[in-house]
Amino acid sequence: MTATGRRTVYLLSLGCARNQVDSETMLGRLAAEGWAVIQDPAAAEAIVVNTCSFIEDAANESIDAILEMAAFKDSGRCRRLIVTGCLPERYREDITTALPEVDQFLGTGAFDRIVAALGDNDPGLPACLLPNPDAIAPAPADLMRWRTPAPSAYLKIAEGCSRHCTYCIIPRLRGRQKSVAPDLLEAEARRLLAGGVRELVLVAQDTTAYGTDFLPPGHLADLLERLAVAASGAWLRLLYGHPESIDERIIDAMGRLADVCPYFDIPIQHASDTVLRRMGRGHGGRGLRDLFARIRRQVPGASLRTTVIVGFPGETEADFETLLEFVDAVGFDHLGAFVYSDHEDLASHRLCDHVPAAAARKRYQRLMALQQKISAARNRRHLDRIYPVLIESAPEPGLFEGRTMFQAPEVDGVTYVRGRGLAVGQICPVVIRDTLEYDLMGEPA
Repeated sequence: MTATGRRTVYLLSLGCARNQVDSETMLGRLAAEGWAVIQDPAAAEAIVVNTCSFIEDAANESIDAILEMAAFKDSGRCRRLIVTGCLPERYREDITTALPEVDQFLGTGAFDRIVAALGDNDPGLPACLLPNPDAIAPAPADLMRWRTPAPSAYLKIAEGCSRHCTYCIIPRLRGRQKSVAPDLLEAEARRLLAGGVRELVLVAQDTTAYGTDFLPPGHLADLLERLAVAASGAWLRLLYGHPESIDERIIDAMGRLADVCPYFDIPIQHASDTVLRRMGRGHGGRGLRDLFARIRRQVPGASLRTTVIVGFPGETEADFETLLEFVDAVGFDHLGAFVYSDHEDLASHRLCDHVPAAAARKRYQRLMALQQKISAARNRRHLDRIYPVLIESAPEPGLFEGRTMFQAPEVDGVTYVRGRGLAVGQICPVVIRDTLEYDLMGEPA
């Protein structure tokens, strides 16, 4: 306990931005019940690990982190270790015997039980609590998320996904899409902005499909209009759009609303029609090319980001060359890539002609080498131009690190600013004086 008698908890959040919101929400519940959130696991009486298991590497990272935290039961003050999120949801009750060090597992539909789980051996909870993720309700409108002060914050606008991509486990782990009511989102946005946030990053599994599950259906463009008023002067950014749910109204709103970053994050996964069909995607390469051309035509200065998978079952060398040609032709400002991760609970596992791991890795390296050249060329266009930059940290005297509107947190490059008198959380005009493959360097304009 702290000097004031409050119990102490440490939470380790793994995985995506959506997980980060879940972690902050759980900590908000605990803080409201008198728990003190600390940053040293060795000093914590309770430890929570919020896990990811989207791909094999993420699941392995989660297991390693759990075992690392379990060691504090012997070397630290930990009396209770809780594991939450996608790992227990995916591996179910089997995980209780595989990880006996853990006192309680909570699936993705049980985040609201975190306070009870940290009680001392609550007999009312099974060792692995796995309620239906579709039954999870949004957090109460007055619940404060606990978060480390930072000028950027994620705002989760929907949970789950109603699509059926063959490589993806998310609909099983998180349930069908459930959009959060606009009133709740506006209230949460206002609380975050009142706490000093200067950028709200809207996230969901399929962000551009927001509201389609409402009766009558809603629309993301309406939410953007509403948040642009509530967050006037702060940036709004969208992550995780989908080619099939981004429409003219969304493109128009993103180009028209001054505080909405003209940043289009639209994972395509591939560009070969054959591979896209095997992935269960409802679009083809020509439609994707037309979409990105339309965005650049309608939103001058738009920044394009995408994500792709290489080595998907059945991907031939010709398919991969189609992907390379597509990436080269579009010229994405930012691109992330993954080597296909197989597991027996995926529909894609049952497809034929799996690509050998070594071949998939070589394709990944070729793709990223191409993207590095594209990114460097795209960055050189910014030389001597002036952009607003959100200052996020000051790593040393006279040097600041921040981002432009076309750089998303954690996944893209950053902008380094040499200067004096700047402050974290400030949005200031910066003239770009040098460019690297992914990063920019400048000085106050």
